[in-house]
Amino acid sequence: MVKRCTLYYEGVLQSYGKNVAFTCGLALQEDFDWLVNLPKESVMKKSNNAEIVFEEKDFEGFLRKLKERPDVEYLGEVIEHSWGQRVIRFYDLDGHIIEVGEDMKIVIRRFLASGMTMEDVSVKMDVSMVGLSKFLCG
Repeated sequence: MVKRCTLYYEGVLQSYGKNVAFTCGLALQEDFDWLVNLPKESVMKKSNNAEIVFEEKDFEGFLRKLKERPDVEYLGEVIEHSWGQRVIRFYDLDGHIIEVGEDMKIVIRRFLASGMTMEDVSVKMDVSMVGLSKFLCG
């Protein structure tokens, strides 16, 4: 399974055999029952019951890379949430929902570059000024 996922996500991750690490810090692990102290037979595949969310600094670049993949099944087009973050959703090979959105720091910078003030951005995103500062410094 990890090999199949590695091929699917090629260019977005690093493979360490049965453990695959994404550049954002998320990892896929195969044969992990021993790690979570569960009997192997109790670890069941459950597709479509959650979504895995990533943020991408180069959202446009990610979309271009994704569009090159004919095996990607989308859950609609890119949408922009009311707080300004653009996201795309699609299924992985096992039917799990993947959401990739713009990095929030990039969203804030985009708003500021468009002429909005920090106060405007705070209202638009429904985030306090302190929260915006944390996003920008984090």
